Amino acid sequence: MKDAFGLPQSLLVLGGTSEIALATTRRLIARRTRTVWLAGRPSPALEQAAEQLRGLGAEVRTVAFDALEPDAHETALGKVFAEGDIDMVLLAFGILGDQAHDERDPAAAVRVAQTNYTGAVSAGLLAARALQAQGHGSLVVLSSVAGERARRANFIYGSSKAGLDAFAQGLGDALFGTGVHVMVVRPGFVHSRMTAGLPEAPLASTPEEVAAAVELGLRRRSETVWVPGALRMVMSALRHTPRAVFRRLPL
Repeated sequence: MKDAFGLPQSLLVLGGTSEIALATTRRLIARRTRTVWLAGRPSPALEQAAEQLRGLGAEVRTVAFDALEPDAHETALGKVFAEGDIDMVLLAFGILGDQAHDERDPAAAVRVAQTNYTGAVSAGLLAARALQAQGHGSLVVLSSVAGERARRANFIYGSSKAGLDAFAQGLGDALFGTGVHVMVVRPGFVHSRMTAGLPEAPLASTPEEVAAAVELGLRRRSETVWVPGALRMVMSALRHTPRAVFRRLPL
């Protein structure tokens, strides 16, 4: 069960090698979390992440999970929930893609959409059902400010995150009053492997800063978290910018 501040004792991470997810997990272990499941494609990186978390004092197990294999999601999540209640599910998988390449290769663009949106719909619904069955828990969904308005520079990724964000908001409404809390996290540019080599955007953050925002959001039982908080006003302005002006902005 969660503690008095809404922090989980048990955690399932979907996307077990995500730098943001691992930073969040380390932070939660330092507070209270004692049982962690890392779900991801079997790899040395997944096992290394699990071993590092064990070194922090948590009981950590791994489970095979691939966003692109929705037919196997029920088996993967069922294995985890069969072992006991899960206080929090962190949906953290996703890929950025390569906009210029993906525009020329529709199959690659579809892979971005299937990973970021279709896979998340499958895993999100299954996680929500399991949390609702146990009567409590939080589903934290890593979205992105890129989903607020599609930009020429990354509209394939942005559109997939827009779909994910809308899905997560609707799921939160559907679960309201059931004991299950859905929190959507919208980071801006985050320094990570995913963004390595890309020009830094204003108001950039680190995985550790996102982790701190997630913890605060859990304590407050927030429904939406912006990282950093100033992006909320920035994106509100951009969302209402006339399209003819927006397309000329250096975004």
